Amino acid sequence: MKPLRALAPALVVLGALVAPYAGSAAAAPAPQAHAGTSIAAKATPELPRVKEYVSLGDSWSADVVFANSDGGPDSTYAPVDCAQSHHNYPKLVAAELGVTTLRDATCGSATTDDFTAPQDLPAGGQNPPQFDRLTRTTDLVTVGIGGNDAGIASAGMDCLNALPVANPLPDGTVPPMPDNPVPVIGSEAPLGGCKEKYTAGGHDRLSERIRESEPKLVAAFRSIHRISPHARILAVDYLSLVPDHGCYPTVPATDEDMAYIHDKFIELNAMVKRAARRGGAEFVNTYTPTLGHDFCQLPTVRYGEIYGPSVNDPAVGVPAHPNAAGARAQAAVVLDYLRSH
Repeated sequence: MKPLRALAPALVVLGALVAPYAGSAAAAPAPQAHAGTSIAAKATPELPRVKEYVSLGDSWSADVVFANSDGGPDSTYAPVDCAQSHHNYPKLVAAELGVTTLRDATCGSATTDDFTAPQDLPAGGQNPPQFDRLTRTTDLVTVGIGGNDAGIASAGMDCLNALPVANPLPDGTVPPMPDNPVPVIGSEAPLGGCKEKYTAGGHDRLSERIRESEPKLVAAFRSIHRISPHARILAVDYLSLVPDHGCYPTVPATDEDMAYIHDKFIELNAMVKRAARRGGAEFVNTYTPTLGHDFCQLPTVRYGEIYGPSVNDPAVGVPAHPNAAGARAQAAVVLDYLRSH
């Protein structure tokens, strides 16, 4: 989903907040057999052989970051202002598969329109059409897209509230808010009220946008089949990062607003699943395996950050996006899927 528009100023401000974090996970004990019994070793299913892997998608696939131990964002496969992490899930998957060729087109702010047209970027760069990375010899494609088509990122930022109360103005109202064109920076005071805004008049605009995005995803999957007829296409949904409640100050939003945007993320993932079925892609569920790792959890537990600075690994990520632990979780789910399907 959509990252910050200006990389350099945010890097200077947020970089000072990153502190080194050292920690190690204890190795799990090996299983012990009871006396008089034997345990038959089960062979781990092998990963498929993949020569040419192309990853397509938005910022939750790029696992966007401003800075980490590698320095700034990775510009190996896309312009630096796509904000790709050096260790996003496509790169982790490619390394585990031992692919000969990786083309990682993922980019912050991307929509399905950017699959077939160049994407203008905040620092002046331009990501070529993501489909340009596909060839007739591509044998694996992962796709993580749809959130920006539906406007979920903008809506999520509209939920943020400077105070842990609903309707903070003296007259008990929330001022009308326009659609947020730069969602991470914000274009209005953070006063919450996203549910009220998007359901005004009894009409849920976000649900409507999610439904309207489905044909775009279906068309994208079908186009990939035409360009790369021998490729497996994996439609990867969105992690379980959005809680169904606020948790000040970690997630500054009211319970009502967070429950609303949480439900919209579930609708979004259901739409991605339907589109995958209709478009001939395989659906990979990253949501269920990542339950319990949302933004409200402890720093070493959560798979994403609301503000950006993270200890998983030390980094300044783009607010409201997966952190390094989230990227590893995404990669693990995709690899498990490839082993078992």
